Amino acid sequence: MSQRRRRSLALLTSGVLALPLLAGCGAGEDEGGPAAAGQDIATTAREKVADGGVLRWAVDTLPDTLNTFQADADATTTRIAGAVLPQLFVLDAKGRPVANPDYLEKAEVVAREPKQVVVYKLNQQAVWSDGREIGAADFVAQWRALNGKDSAYWTARNAGYERIEKIERGKTDLEVKVTFVKPYADWRSLFSPLYPKQVTGTPDAFNEGARGTLKVTAGPFGLGAIDKKTGTAALTRNPRWWGRPAKLDSLILTAVPRSERPAALAAGKVDLAEVDRAVADRITLAHRDAGHAGGSHGPAASLSAAQATLSWARAFGADEGVAKTEQETRQKNADAVKKYAAEQQGLRAFTVRKSLEPAYTQLALNGASGPLSDERVRRAVARALDRRTLAEIVLKPLGLPANPVGSHVALAGQRAYADNSDALGGQDTQAAQALLADAGWRRGGKLTQPAGAKAGPENEKAADDSKTPSGPGTGNDGLYIVGQDDERNGDDKPPTAGRPAAAGPAAGKPASGPLAGLVAGPLAARPAARRFHIGDHEGPESLMGSDLPEGLYASDGEIVDADRFAQGAQPSPVLAPAPMAAQQRALILTQAETAAAADAVDDGKRSPARDAEPAAGPAPVSPAPAKQAVRTSGSMLAKDGKPLTLRFVLPSGPGSESLRTVAERIAQMLQKVGVNTELTKVADESFFKDHIASGQYDLALYSWPATAYPATDARPIFAKPEPAADGSLLVEQNYTRVGTDHIDQLFDEAVSELDEDESRELMRKADARIWAAAGSIPLYQRPELVAVKPSLANAGAFGLGAPRFQDIGWKKPPTAADAGKAEKKK
Repeated sequence: MSQRRRRSLALLTSGVLALPLLAGCGAGEDEGGPAAAGQDIATTAREKVADGGVLRWAVDTLPDTLNTFQADADATTTRIAGAVLPQLFVLDAKGRPVANPDYLEKAEVVAREPKQVVVYKLNQQAVWSDGREIGAADFVAQWRALNGKDSAYWTARNAGYERIEKIERGKTDLEVKVTFVKPYADWRSLFSPLYPKQVTGTPDAFNEGARGTLKVTAGPFGLGAIDKKTGTAALTRNPRWWGRPAKLDSLILTAVPRSERPAALAAGKVDLAEVDRAVADRITLAHRDAGHAGGSHGPAASLSAAQATLSWARAFGADEGVAKTEQETRQKNADAVKKYAAEQQGLRAFTVRKSLEPAYTQLALNGASGPLSDERVRRAVARALDRRTLAEIVLKPLGLPANPVGSHVALAGQRAYADNSDALGGQDTQAAQALLADAGWRRGGKLTQPAGAKAGPENEKAADDSKTPSGPGTGNDGLYIVGQDDERNGDDKPPTAGRPAAAGPAAGKPASGPLAGLVAGPLAARPAARRFHIGDHEGPESLMGSDLPEGLYASDGEIVDADRFAQGAQPSPVLAPAPMAAQQRALILTQAETAAAADAVDDGKRSPARDAEPAAGPAPVSPAPAKQAVRTSGSMLAKDGKPLTLRFVLPSGPGSESLRTVAERIAQMLQKVGVNTELTKVADESFFKDHIASGQYDLALYSWPATAYPATDARPIFAKPEPAADGSLLVEQNYTRVGTDHIDQLFDEAVSELDEDESRELMRKADARIWAAAGSIPLYQRPELVAVKPSLANAGAFGLGAPRFQDIGWKKPPTAADAGKAEKKK
């Protein structure tokens, strides 16, 4: 991903990689303060890194194009470009742009009036792989391709290039003189990467010539073969490289989906891979357990004694069909346990390096319509949040700093960073309640809308959502409402509300055999446990001590993730001990009989067929119909007959567990101020396209990458939406639909201000205005977890910067002298 690129899929699982600390940039070094977390890359002096070797680096996919300026460029495109093409400015460990001495001797603004002029003085040794010097012709070709004047070039962006008036040779062939028609503060963002004129010189070469190959390069590595069958792209040491030579012979980028990385690491297919918390935890446990899970974690760990007994009873029960199916399941689970144990052995060869990604996760509030179109309601939602607590949920268990992000336009360490959250205010329940009251929302308000109706843009779509198939693979793992329809809302409930129906044949699909009541018991009841109320901790209570379904709370209040307990997914490799088998079987049958007897008792929930049976005594006299009670919102808020319910859309796939946990905690915080929250999980592939980009949400969590050039890159994210000719809204990348003319003006002034201090001050003012508008609430910087072999040097969790590929390599074995020094330190 380019330093300035804003991908349309804003979830961003890949961050820009960073390098060992580069030289400073002069004045203002302390602006922005320290980075929230330092790099964790096993920084090693080059003389202690061995020459040669191969590094296999996991990437998500092989790139569709090698041209970073095209719409389908991705993170792998950028990684390859960083290793094989000129980067005139790179990011240091604090995410600040610094001149790259491998290509530049100097670059500076030499004139501001009447027009801005920048002169680049190139490294006299810098040459392309074909032997030609890097020069003005390459700059000119790239400017003409990207300035937007020739529509034959299929470009995804042209920011900054459209402000250039002309490019010409300077005093010598090593100088390139660039004159701007309009001042451009972010001029350092240009020409990184710089492509050879062979790629940018004609539309055909630009559009198609660099999609699958780069014939001419100029980096410490050159581009070797890209093999779609094996999913690898080979980068090899560049023999024409004039700088310090690359330590590695080759760097093999290997496409490995996130879900397959534990197996790939364990099998030795890759040496470095970004991983999620679950994989990082596995590596930690592999070291703790010496590679043996021992049943304390992994597939066997999720199996309770009660579940093991159930599995055994089904596998050896009277129903031969059920027994055969269960035995097959048990064998599969046993194989899974064996595979997991083997992987744990392999994962012992890795360590986890940690930092914080150059990206932050935000709570987005859709201000296009509904309650959140009122700034007071948006501000109230924001004031209800304890952002530090939310950051701690994600970062504290990883041992990373859990400081809330205080800026929309920069991260701690970058010069433009300043905590401007005071423009909105911190967590304050009373202030939030006052804002909601001022907006007309009242507790105990009369509800005139049908049950389930909500005041928001999704009101018309709620019924459709309820018809969507649920369960794994459907893209809709369930819907549940926080705060709505609970006792405090004034709705009448039967005394048994929130508890499961009695287990037995009547509780689900009729079953046969001696285990009929058990089969229809806790496992059969779980799929219904998708709607709950946080305030009352309602939900089905599982039998035999098994875990709670997803969306419910354990006794300590911790949210339980039960995706792994979905029907058919329970690993069941353990047999019930022989001496206990008869007792367990008798207990199971007794539970089934008790459940069946309970069905005969009239609890007010009998089916019409049962109600029609003859009564044991005289029929009671029907009482006169009672006057229907007026529905109110109780302790929750309502206005104009509608409850204040916000639809919170979340991705449902693996890797999004932390987002879902944060969302549920946000829902609890909002409930305290009377706001209902409807949490809906959707398929990952539709989360952005069908919900965020199209505006079909009230609340959402997604991330934006950090940038060293916020005046350019952040503007489309916060620009005020403009109406189009067809009546639609042009939002650019402002998916919250919240913006003001003043914010736009500050961005425009900042990008044209050549005084760097003044430009940054304008950006801070814009950020304060963005906070005050309360369309986007930054929460925390995303964690970066990278599994690496311990002997790998100068690579790992890179944090805010860019990698120095030529310094990455394998550590030399320790010498006798090194061993002596280590002994003395003891």
